[in-house]
Amino acid sequence: MRIDDPDASLSSSHAGSSPRWSSRVRFAFIAACYLAAAYLLIPFVWSRYFACHPALKNAPGITNTSDGHPGDPINLALIGSEDELVSILADSGWYPADSLSLKADLKIAADTVLSRPYKDAPVSNLYLWGRKEDKAFEQPVGNNPRQRHHVRFWRGAEVDTQGRPLWFGAATFDKSVGISETTGQITHHIDSNIDTERDHLLDNLKQSGRLTDLRFVDDFHTVHEGVNGGGDKWHTDGRLPVGTIVASSRSKANARETSLSSPQQKP
Repeated sequence: MRIDDPDASLSSSHAGSSPRWSSRVRFAFIAACYLAAAYLLIPFVWSRYFACHPALKNAPGITNTSDGHPGDPINLALIGSEDELVSILADSGWYPADSLSLKADLKIAADTVLSRPYKDAPVSNLYLWGRKEDKAFEQPVGNNPRQRHHVRFWRGAEVDTQGRPLWFGAATFDKSVGISETTGQITHHIDSNIDTERDHLLDNLKQSGRLTDLRFVDDFHTVHEGVNGGGDKWHTDGRLPVGTIVASSRSKANARETSLSSPQQKP
């Protein structure tokens, strides 16, 4: 009569199941590593890569007035071509500002007194790298140019690996018209919370559906408060948002037509 050893049977059962469970553990470990890399590590690395446009290196944080006084702070940046910059601002409800001239100055003075709208009123020049803004845009508030949203942009010299420049912007809200404390001239006075205006412009750009890869560079400003050339105080959290402009379907079509119409070089 054969008597089976229960301990031996149990031991044999465990021995047979051990490889199966080890395989499952290895599969779970590999799957966990893949998910962590694909959904956490790689996106984090790419986010850092896109935020580090070469033009951000040693970029100035404050503009200057024509007479050398500190101007408005830089508080956002956009990556894209000039056409893409102009078109996304238009899609977001912003208007290109008129150039400064005697006619424009008289018009904005009259419209301010008479409370008439001037949606593309000129802005005073500010300077970065010794040159005035490349582009300026504004968004009117009500029917009086005393108050308005506005932003100036300067194109950085460097481009990224895809040949795209970075545009440094200084966005502020004009809350009133008054006398400059530094020059005695009539000027717009800005709201001190420049982050609120930065966020307002970003919200408009997001609504256009053409802003992507939005990242924030922490501590872009090491000094978080100051006074601009008109004597207006400002303060910020020091963060610089950097976003990439997605080309519109219209600009893509124009680029395609330009490519097709260009003469083909013979080999």
